[in-house]
Amino acid sequence: MACMKLGSKTDAFRRQGQAWFCTTGLPSDVVVEVEEMSFHLHKFPLLSRSGVMERLIAEASEGEEGCVIKLSDVPGGAKAFELVAKFCYGVKLELTASKVVYLRCASEHLEMTEEYGEGNLVSQTEIFLNQTVLRSWKDSLIALQTCDDVLSYAERLHIPKRCIDSLAAKACTDPALFGWPMMERGGPMQSPGGSVLWNGISTGARPKQSSEDWWYEDVSNLSLPLYKRLISVMESRGVKQEMIAGSLVCYARKYLPGLNRRKGGSESSNRLAPVVSATLLSEEDQKALLEEIDRLLPLQKDLVPTKFLFGLLKTARFLRADASYISNLEKRTGMQLDQATLEDLLMPNVSYSMETLYDVDCVQRILEHFLTMDQVVGDASPGSVDDGQLMESASLTPITMVAKLIDGYLAEVAPDVNLKHPKFHSLASIVPEYARPLDDGLYRAIDVYLKSHPLLADPERELLCRLMDCQKLSLEACTHAAQNERLPLRVIVQVLFFEQLQLRTSIAGCFLVSENLDGSRQLRSGLMGANEGGWATAVRENQVLKVGMDSMRMRVSELEKECSNMREVIDKLGKVKVSPPSSSSAWGSVSKKFGFRLKSQMCSAQEGSVSKQNSGSKKIDKVREKQGKEKKIVLLNEQKN
Repeated sequence: MACMKLGSKTDAFRRQGQAWFCTTGLPSDVVVEVEEMSFHLHKFPLLSRSGVMERLIAEASEGEEGCVIKLSDVPGGAKAFELVAKFCYGVKLELTASKVVYLRCASEHLEMTEEYGEGNLVSQTEIFLNQTVLRSWKDSLIALQTCDDVLSYAERLHIPKRCIDSLAAKACTDPALFGWPMMERGGPMQSPGGSVLWNGISTGARPKQSSEDWWYEDVSNLSLPLYKRLISVMESRGVKQEMIAGSLVCYARKYLPGLNRRKGGSESSNRLAPVVSATLLSEEDQKALLEEIDRLLPLQKDLVPTKFLFGLLKTARFLRADASYISNLEKRTGMQLDQATLEDLLMPNVSYSMETLYDVDCVQRILEHFLTMDQVVGDASPGSVDDGQLMESASLTPITMVAKLIDGYLAEVAPDVNLKHPKFHSLASIVPEYARPLDDGLYRAIDVYLKSHPLLADPERELLCRLMDCQKLSLEACTHAAQNERLPLRVIVQVLFFEQLQLRTSIAGCFLVSENLDGSRQLRSGLMGANEGGWATAVRENQVLKVGMDSMRMRVSELEKECSNMREVIDKLGKVKVSPPSSSSAWGSVSKKFGFRLKSQMCSAQEGSVSKQNSGSKKIDKVREKQGKEKKIVLLNEQKN
């Protein structure tokens, strides 16, 4: 830090308790009281340098204790007046960036101009401020920080504005252009050639290259009002929005403890000690800071990390900030929802009602903002193109990622027993159907919800299962769903039907591959007569494979017949008519088969329906066993190919 020496005399002051005495040998003839400190001085050195002191001494009356002057409004208080008094006596002083603002304001307040002596304190501090402090990044920053203590006096002299302009100009400039000695901010001293100096000797080591964010940590030490002014000036000078946003992120993380709860390890130590510690900010100050961050942050996607935006939102909800501010943050997070993680979405419910463990309503609002701002642009609607084009469309990649994220979130919050069916259904249904290439994630979430809510009524189970498309389930999901007792019987039948279609598609693909292999082998056999024996063996194997395919086709047809028979049995069960005295018992047995927990009495009329249901369940098991065998045959044939 640069300094300037004033005066030549040795220090002739000594302190005793709350009083300062001048040790020149002459008795004191004036006492100046500043705050709780008393200065026992002499009139002539003071009135010869200060117009204010000259008038006050002239107006003061001599009392029993001599001339007493009270100064209650000196900028910088007793410490600043101590330096002023030493300057008046010609004592040697070191003028530094941390003192110059106090002395400049105090000298202006006491009218220590050139009229009261050449090289007076006003001109000396002004020269040091302009020629030394404002040319250095570090000194300008220190001087600006000290303006907080005497802000009203400093504003009259435009000191904050000059410091801010100096800092903004340096932040806008490429640090590589500063050269030596501008790069003195916290790093080792460098020679004009760029090597590091040690005791004035070049070590040959090269300093580290500075990046564009070199000034983030330094300006985060400023108070919020001065920091806001600095950011505004930087924006007016054309600083890139990415740099402004990066600085705001650094500032927020320093003073909002909630943003650093999940961070491991401490960040790099500050080059300049902060004026305000983050631990001293009250909840009201943190809410004010949150609102200012939102006001200063550019409304543009991908400027700040998505995790930071969710951290701001969680902190704002925890501090119970204004609803308008929370709504703005939800819109910002909605713009970047495709970059979020499941951990980001798991926001604890901080409302007074505490209906659910996590705030599902907030996630739904964020999802709605995303769907509003990230709609598919184009003439063709999602329903007018086939599935293949949807899968290959690059513009649908973000919404596909969001659909997968929401399915994972639903599975995570589904075990909450307080999560009502309408809220779960609303969040699951808001995702467009075209956003899910596969419904495996949605099926998993529904299965977890049904398992955690066993008392859910059957109509609500049906409503939840209608959210998923059985045609978009993978083979593994179909196998699990076909054996899932928590699903309604209608859904199980649909799964079995579409699983059969997938099996037929796989068999047809095997036939196509077999025919292609047969044609290619015949072509190669005509071109390579020397290997006729090997190709003949391959042709025989291919014929055996075709025979196996024919037998598999017959088995598939048998499977279709079994399926149709099973449907007839189910239809007959629904149309069974019994006499009035035992009608409740018969329907009780039927409801028991379909998952309803109704108590019924056994009777002769119900035995017939129960036997039919048992035969229907046996046929379902038989179909499942045959499908399992068919899958094994398909896998064996694919391996041979």
